[in-house]
Amino acid sequence: MPELPEVEVVCQGLGPLVRTRKILSVSFSNKKLRKPFPRAKMYSRVEGSFILGVERRAKYIMLRLTGKSVMLFHLGMTGKIGLFDRDSPRRKHDHLRFLLDNGKEMRFNDVRRFGCVEVYSEKELRENDPFAGLGPEPFSEDFSADYLLEKARGKQVPVKSFLMDNRVVVGLGNIYANETLFAACTHPHTPVNRLSRLDWQRIVTQSRLILNKAIAMGGSTISDYENASGEAGYFQLELAVYGRQGQPCPRCGQPVVRSVLGGRATFCCPVCQK
Repeated sequence: MPELPEVEVVCQGLGPLVRTRKILSVSFSNKKLRKPFPRAKMYSRVEGSFILGVERRAKYIMLRLTGKSVMLFHLGMTGKIGLFDRDSPRRKHDHLRFLLDNGKEMRFNDVRRFGCVEVYSEKELRENDPFAGLGPEPFSEDFSADYLLEKARGKQVPVKSFLMDNRVVVGLGNIYANETLFAACTHPHTPVNRLSRLDWQRIVTQSRLILNKAIAMGGSTISDYENASGEAGYFQLELAVYGRQGQPCPRCGQPVVRSVLGGRATFCCPVCQK
């Protein structure tokens, strides 16, 4: 599943390519995604509008349009958004196509169809906020050691599960939660009520360093992720523990151990992470 760095890379790549472009038409496949396409809103609010900008909130991609409308994408497990020549071959799982006024097509492709697309007016977005209940962005001032210490008070949930809870912080999926905890020398199974403010400060600092590096390297292509230009990311080459069970820890040389936590594959060094 694309995590915060991958979604941010898509936004950064897509923005300059589509900003100020007019959407001439919208075309749909006959397949359903996780939710039905909002066809009526696509025709009435999206067709004929200009793209003002591309933003990210959590793992959502937001296209702000003229007419005070917002188109919201969630990539799900395998979703991709890219820009293509209008006459270029279409891929099997291109479910949504937007013809732009420069002859390009913006296409939403999703093999497993867990992604979704919604259209809101800015008023609807305020009144029916799809982001309500989400935690802070990891780069925001609200995401701090004091915040996490207070949020964890009285809880015994494992720290990795805690960090992957979008109500606590957004965007830290399985890959980056594993990598953050390794960098912070914290065992993923540690109950959060046992962590000190210093522990949380290390986690905040390392999460930001890792996410920034992943964004700079185009994200992680573990299976089929690609950016808006169809290019793979390279951060998977830097992974210290994720997917490396049995391989030597880059710090101490002990084999990386795999376990399952909350139904998700979890990786750590049993020596470096206490």
